[in-house]
Amino acid sequence: MVLRLSTLFLRTLREDPVDAEIASHKLMVRAGYIRRAAPGIYSWLPLGLRVLAKVETIIREEMAAIGSQEVHFPALLPREPYEATNRWTEYGDGIFRLKDRKDNDYLLAPTHEEMFTLLVKDLYSSYKDLPVSLFQIQTKYRDEARPRAGLMRGREFIMKDSYSFDIDDAGLALSYEAHRAAYFRIFERLGLEVVAVKATAGAMGGSKSEEFLHPTPVGEDTYVRSAGGYAANVEAVTTAVPAELDFSDFAAAEVHDTPDTPTIETLVAAANASQPREGTPWTAADTLKNVVLAVDLPAVGEKKAERRLLVIGVPGDRGVDLKRIEANLAGHLGFGGEVEVEPATEADLKQNPLLVKGYIGPGLSLAAPVLGSEGSSKLLYLVDPRVVSGTRWITGANQAGKHVFGLVAGRDFGWDGVIEAVEIRPGDAAPDGSGPLELARGVEMGHVFQLGRRYAEIFDLKVLDQNGKQVVVTMGSYGVGVTRAVAAIAEGNNDDRGLIWPKAVAPADVHVVAVGRDQEVFDAAEKLAADLESAGLEVILDDRQKVSPGVKFGDAELVGVPIILAVGRGLAEGLVELKNRRTGEPANIPVDAAVAQVLALRETLV
Repeated sequence: MVLRLSTLFLRTLREDPVDAEIASHKLMVRAGYIRRAAPGIYSWLPLGLRVLAKVETIIREEMAAIGSQEVHFPALLPREPYEATNRWTEYGDGIFRLKDRKDNDYLLAPTHEEMFTLLVKDLYSSYKDLPVSLFQIQTKYRDEARPRAGLMRGREFIMKDSYSFDIDDAGLALSYEAHRAAYFRIFERLGLEVVAVKATAGAMGGSKSEEFLHPTPVGEDTYVRSAGGYAANVEAVTTAVPAELDFSDFAAAEVHDTPDTPTIETLVAAANASQPREGTPWTAADTLKNVVLAVDLPAVGEKKAERRLLVIGVPGDRGVDLKRIEANLAGHLGFGGEVEVEPATEADLKQNPLLVKGYIGPGLSLAAPVLGSEGSSKLLYLVDPRVVSGTRWITGANQAGKHVFGLVAGRDFGWDGVIEAVEIRPGDAAPDGSGPLELARGVEMGHVFQLGRRYAEIFDLKVLDQNGKQVVVTMGSYGVGVTRAVAAIAEGNNDDRGLIWPKAVAPADVHVVAVGRDQEVFDAAEKLAADLESAGLEVILDDRQKVSPGVKFGDAELVGVPIILAVGRGLAEGLVELKNRRTGEPANIPVDAAVAQVLALRETLV
């Protein structure tokens, strides 16, 4: 049915909404696709729903092509399954929890691993039932602390999440690759460039994980790539570890007075002034910076909630990256969920008087041991991979106004573990040897995980194998951000006049504009709209009376349908104007050839 602007539930805006920061947010609100209901929560209007439905259709078609079957779970879920996996607690403040009138606990689902696992356990019991892949397109909820960028990061959003169930790891690998290939086809059809990058599994767990990032300056994710083909989220980049050094002939470490040197810059200046090195001056790379961080761990089972401090030793010329630390820290804490790390406060330091701000070092034989598993204060001490046995450092002596020179890793101090903690720089070596790294920005459009048996073991999801023996099923998890995809498409397809939708997801194929006051113009526009619809096209008709041509053309360009067909003054000469919205190129064409030329133009569009 032709969409008539005279009756369509639509109001366009001339000004950007005050809370909008990026183009997609501004234009989707101004063009009448979405409306803000609350921070991070949006209502979908008729045009927006048409685009959303087309994105969902593409996803459904590609999921069906790999044999995945659609189900639909509730968004309101009971506490018990999430309690079993500890995620009720591990999600912390990131989920919406609520109670019913009988005081039972529920949550608004942030994700559905538990429910998929329990469903398959309920219905399947034999290897003959496997493999199976199930998916849903469902609304999810996350209590984002700072919802922003419209649909890019909201509190309510739509995702496609799918799960594969296999009898063994070989089957999981096949399911994973099938989903991975389907994702490339989905994003190609949506017109979204994506880069598959290595990622950390985080709270999801599992042995392998990749993100599909859409390169865009407004992306919140930083990833790296090399000319040789390496690509990874910065959180998943691994450092090329230097070789260990023989320290048998190294001189003993010495403590020196270094007053008023609480920063790396002041320390380097003092070292070169009072303890100059022969040959080359000291630099920040010769120092070991010990950064004190804090993490609040929730209560899990019998463990009480606690605030833990940890210290991370990194080369002084490198800044720490809290997101990288968060992605790699959970295993060191014996905690399976997501963690948030922050710099330790003055109050934290006061509770640990052995931590002398500005002069913190690892456990020393030259001073009271402070850090590491053998340290007197029992603080977790982790180091950057560049801190290997035999490396020598200038670092804090755990005494105000003093630093130790020539402290040797592996001889004078140890550590509890190694963690990827520092910022990645352009020019750093790719871990696979494929060349120097460059940094880029992107937004996560999809994520695939080889979950393995974590959830199956928790819920005792087992089937009988060919030998009649019960085996634990292995799982994969695969997500696509559906509403985020709509936003990303809008973000990459616009100009200073409005949106320019790709034809695969546009709310209509052609926007017919009746320009003028003569009834003949409106009658001709009506007939053209009907003929275009009969030819199989979706049509928007601007049949509004007493609306100026400028407003009509402005709305047509703002709404962003890929073809605009204007019926106006040229009708007297048997002509209408055909415009490619993306290129802006107009052409006067005969009225009786309009349908054929619209069809021909549509074939050339992306």
